[in-house]
Order: sequence, then structure tokens, then C-alpha cells
Amino acid sequence: MGRQDLSSNLNPEEFRVFTRALLRDLRALERMLAEERFESGIRRIGAEQELFLVDRGFRPAPVAPQVLENLNNPAFTTELAQFNMEINLPPAELTGRCFSQLEATLGAMIQQTRAAAQPLGADVILTGILPTLMTSDLRMENLTPRERYFALNDVLTRASGGRYQVHIQGTDELRIQHDSVMLEGCNTSFQVHLQVSAAEFARRYNVAQAIAGPVLAAAVNSPLLFGRRLWSETRIPLFQRSLDTRASTPSARDLTPRVRFGEHWVRKSVVELFQEDIARIPALFGMDAPEDPMESLARGEVPELRSLQLYNSTVYKWNRPCYGWGAEAPHLRIECRIFPSGPTIVDEVANAAFWIGLMCGGEDAWGDVTTQLSFDDARANFLAAARRGLKAGFTWFGGRAVSAPDLIIQELIPIARDGLRTAGIAAQDIDRYLGVLEARVTTGCTGAAWLEDSLVAMGRSGTRTERLTALTASMARQQQDGIAAHLWEPAVIQDGGGWRHNYQRVEQFMTTELFTVGADEVVDLAALVMDWKRVRQIPVEDDQHRLVGLVSYGAVLRLLAGCHSSDEACQPVRSIMDPEPLTVSPGTTTLDAIRLMRAHMVTCLPVVAQGTLVGIVTHDDLVPIAERLLEEKMDG
Repeated sequence: MGRQDLSSNLNPEEFRVFTRALLRDLRALERMLAEERFESGIRRIGAEQELFLVDRGFRPAPVAPQVLENLNNPAFTTELAQFNMEINLPPAELTGRCFSQLEATLGAMIQQTRAAAQPLGADVILTGILPTLMTSDLRMENLTPRERYFALNDVLTRASGGRYQVHIQGTDELRIQHDSVMLEGCNTSFQVHLQVSAAEFARRYNVAQAIAGPVLAAAVNSPLLFGRRLWSETRIPLFQRSLDTRASTPSARDLTPRVRFGEHWVRKSVVELFQEDIARIPALFGMDAPEDPMESLARGEVPELRSLQLYNSTVYKWNRPCYGWGAEAPHLRIECRIFPSGPTIVDEVANAAFWIGLMCGGEDAWGDVTTQLSFDDARANFLAAARRGLKAGFTWFGGRAVSAPDLIIQELIPIARDGLRTAGIAAQDIDRYLGVLEARVTTGCTGAAWLEDSLVAMGRSGTRTERLTALTASMARQQQDGIAAHLWEPAVIQDGGGWRHNYQRVEQFMTTELFTVGADEVVDLAALVMDWKRVRQIPVEDDQHRLVGLVSYGAVLRLLAGCHSSDEACQPVRSIMDPEPLTVSPGTTTLDAIRLMRAHMVTCLPVVAQGTLVGIVTHDDLVPIAERLLEEKMDG
């Protein structure tokens, strides 16, 4: 998605021209494979680091364009949201101390990012999903102002009917609806590339699919989204659903998601993967005046295959095939997209070393993986790992059932060690990075486990927002210490740095566990709910969760006091509700909420987003904040 000359507004003829160019690129790829033009005999690795920018309150800081301007380096680039960035690391030959080199280079580049962000009051955090992220951060104002991102949002939102539905069930449950592609900005990853020869591509890609489950289980780092405890790696379902444009059908028709694991093993070559995608998923964009790759081949040049590259950038396989080119020859890579960002640089490099070691050693250890593991089991293992991390159980080779820790410790780490040794990796690197991974698995202390355990240990201390801020602050501090996450101390509520950071906006402390009634419900029900739950106001909503009114305790008392019979009391809620209550949005500042309540003499404010009731703020919520502000003013 790095191109600027793409368009989502092509007319049908222009799209047909692009499709023909895409198919021409595919034929050129087939010809290059048949003529053995691809580079072989060398392995290179590469990586892309996505990250979050946060402000001094550990909330998302939408300052990426300014940070990139300060850096002025093409290796640092934009992501969809202005509080995300990406670092493209230079490729390195897979040999010697390449993983130490990767760690050192990544550390230096993150330090450069941090130095460029600090004058803007921002810092860097590596995490799959930022704990303090809120739905109001996903507003269009935070979309990176680049034409390609607006085009991506336009075409996906149009295809999805204007609604992105997310339902994820874990320890907690999350149901949300959003109106833009900004949901994708919740995710950041650490993407690892391995160059392979054309002749071995199919075998290596199948190994990548087979090991995806156990490799992910050891690396999970994203259990929280909007304060809910969901999957161990919530990025997996969230990314799929945030880019899902499939419509519901009246029959059980199979529709292919744009983000997916895949459908079957590869039999012969990389071409099969591109054919499968093109047959199943329509192009989102077109591009003006693509090259003729056949003419480039006739001149002895290496074609860029620009149309195929553009199309491939909008199809999100968890193991994605990649085409690249140099001055002398093209090459093929497998891009592993399953790893979350963080929790530390050394953890990320350990994940990369484990995956690459298995990619290099798996075929020698197992032979043809497609004869030993069904594709359905490989996919099921991947989803089990995303849900449960190291607590997952897998169906492994030969149909045997095995736990994630036993499989990783007893079988996979030794194979990865042999694979790295055969690739010529220095013993110091093998011991260091596989040692980190083994310790993490042995202790069960993944990044996800640290987040969940810390949250449980804090119990009911502070508000939910204060607990999420404490997690993020502790994560930021211990990341900079440079030690692997399985050695981290648990986060404590004091890590959040005080109450002020956690009460800046209404959404940080509003009540989301709501008790509501319908407009046609009997008033007695509203009165009883108020008594049972000790509340003095109840929002009135319709069946689409749109706010239609507010019932107060005083209105109920006035009605009952004036009734002379039970029939008179049997009135609908709409007869006594305020049909136009004063409301605020989740992003309303706390001071503005206090001013509104004082100016209008109300004791509660329903919180509404996109017409839907999402929370409520009461006088009791705001009094402690006002008292703290007054105390600070008096102390000052």
C-alpha cells in the first residue's frame, strides 16, 4: 500500500484494463518460474516493525506525520492511523550473528523514533493492541492524511455497506459497530520475511502454515481491546473483522474473507496462491499505465509486476507470498504476519529466530508436512493458539493431541536449533534467542499472560481506565529496560502516574454497564429497576440501542403521588420520560461535562456515539474529580 498513484474510482473499463494487467503479470511470473530466472543459493531475512505513539498520559498520540518529518528517513513510514508508524529494517543475509544485528539495528531505529517523538510530547510503545486505546481514538480525524488511506477507507467502507461489525467472545465479550476502516489501526505487528528459492517455495510455505499455530502460541501479546479480556492474540479476529467486506447471504454460501489463513496446501509453486486470491477476491484498486512485463523480459530486464504487487498488498494472508526484484534477478519471500508487536525487542527477535529456525529445519525433520497434517488441523491449531496462547491444545502430526508447551519444548525448539545451526547462525545467537523463547514457554509468561495476570492482580483498585493506564505505563518502562518480558515485574496501579491522566475525557470513567427500559415499558418496571440498582435515572432506548429519552426518580414519584388507582399507575415510560435529554459524546472533556451539568442543573449525562447509547456519567462520578481539582487548586 505504499503507492500514491492508485485509484478506487476507476470506471468499469479502467478496472478491466487493470485486471488484464494483473493477469499479464501473473503470466510473466509463470514464465520467469519456467525459465528459472529467480535468485537462489542465498537466504536473506528482513522485518517490518509497527508501533504505537503515546502521549505523556499513555494515550494514543496522533503525531506520526510530525515524527516522520523530524526523522526525514524513508526507512520510517506511515501506517493507517496517525498514532501508528512502521520501521522497515534493511535485509540481512541469514548467517553468523544476523539476529544480534537485527536486534541492534531495531533498537537503534526505535531510539531514533523516540528521539523524534519526544519534542512532540510523545513516546514509543511496542504492543499488539494498546491497552489505553478507546473507540473515540478511531475517528477519521486520526486517519493518516495520505491519498492511499482515504482510498482504502472509501472502497472498504463502500463494500461493507458503511458498517464494520466486530463480535469477539473471550473471558469478556465485545460487540461494537464502527463506520470506518480505522478499526485496523488498533493492531500493530512485527512482520518477518524469509527469502526462499522458487524451487523450494511450495515446501517452505507449507511448513510456515503447519507451524503457524505453535509459533503464535509462544508469542501472544494482545489479550485486551477497549478494556475487555478477549483472545490471547486478539489481533487475529480483530484484523479479519476490521477488513471484512463480506455480505450476509440467505443460504450457506462460502465467501472468502480478505484476511485469512488459506484454503489448502500449496502443491507446486507460488503461482497457486496468487491464482487462488484472484479467483476469490476482487481487486480494490487500479493503477494508471502499468508496465508490460513481457516487454521487460524480452529486453532481459527484471519486471516489477506492479499490478500484481498492488493487488497482493490488499490481500492479507497470515503467511503472505511476496515478489521482489533487484538489478540482477527477482526473488521470492514468505512474509510471516502472525507476530504481534512487542513486548520487547529481544522477545520479537526470539520469535523471529524460532520461526526461521523451524522454516529451515522443518523439512529435514518432517519431510512433506502435507502427508502428516491435514490443512484443516493446521488452521484449527492457528485459531486455538490465537484464542488460548500456551494454554491451547493442538492436533499434531499423525493425529496426536499435544499441549502447546509440550510440543514447543520437546519437539519444535530442538528442530529450530538444528535449522539455525544448518543455516550457519552463530551459536551465541542460537543460545540467546531460543533460550529467551524456551524460558518464556517454560514459565508460561507470554506478553499476553503478563497483561492478564497484572490486570487480575490489581483487582478493583482504581477505575478500569486507571488499571489500563498502569498496564501501559509499566509496559513502557520495562520495555526500555531491555529485559525479556518473562522477567518483568507485574504492573501495579501506582504505575499509572496519578489520577489526572485517567479522567481527561468522559469515556475514561463513564459507566458502560447500563440498566435501561423501553419507551413502552410500564413505569412500575422503571421504578423497580431504580430501587434494585440504587440509581436515580434510567435511559430509555429503542431496540437499536438509540437513546429516546431519560426517566428520573423524581418523575416516577410525581406520577405515583398523583395516581388514585392502580390503573392510573399503569402508564408507559414514554408518558413521563424527558424525550430530549442533554447528552455528551465519549470524547467530551471532563471539565466540559462538569460545566454542562452545572449550567443545566442535571445530575446525569447519557453518553451517545453515532446515535447509539454507549454509557452514562452521573453526578457521583464527577464529584470526586471536581474535589481533586479543587484540592490541587488550593494546594497550588
